[in-house]
Amino acid sequence: MKQNNKWKYQGDRRYEKVYEKMQLLGIQDITTDRQHKNGTIVWKLPIKDAWHKRCIEVASFSTGYVRNQNSASSNYQLNKTKKQKRYVEMTDYDTGRPVIRTFKDTVRILIPIEIDRLEYLISYCLKNYYIGNANQVANGDYVPKWKHENVLEALGNKLQEKPEVKMIVNGHRYNVSEWFK
Repeated sequence: MKQNNKWKYQGDRRYEKVYEKMQLLGIQDITTDRQHKNGTIVWKLPIKDAWHKRCIEVASFSTGYVRNQNSASSNYQLNKTKKQKRYVEMTDYDTGRPVIRTFKDTVRILIPIEIDRLEYLISYCLKNYYIGNANQVANGDYVPKWKHENVLEALGNKLQEKPEVKMIVNGHRYNVSEWFK
């Protein structure tokens, strides 16, 4: 049965800070008991995916990976990457002699410590989901950038049209809007 996983974040200052950030960002820990036994932590963000229209879920795994759980047809890794050379001994077809070939592979940088994965996940979500999707409204509807800019431009034009403001002081009329030109 699913339980409240708040207890996971108590007792250690770094975990408490992660929990505090989760509360501020509206992130829910939806880890099941089975996932908890496997060393997995799953979070549900209050932001909906633009394509599937469901809340984004991210997870931290005891293997060192962090993944997006549902925003694509398959889970994808969020870990940083690095280029790594790989040497393979092969047989040259022309001469029949062994030769060493060099390949460049892209490998994921694993994060072995759980609290480091959780802190990385908070940072990643802030940058890519909260700031990256800042033009989404609270109910999850996506507002295209061009539409947002058109509305801002229309508002800006209205704000530049200054209304005429008149004031009467001691029986004399003054056009106040002329003072601020």
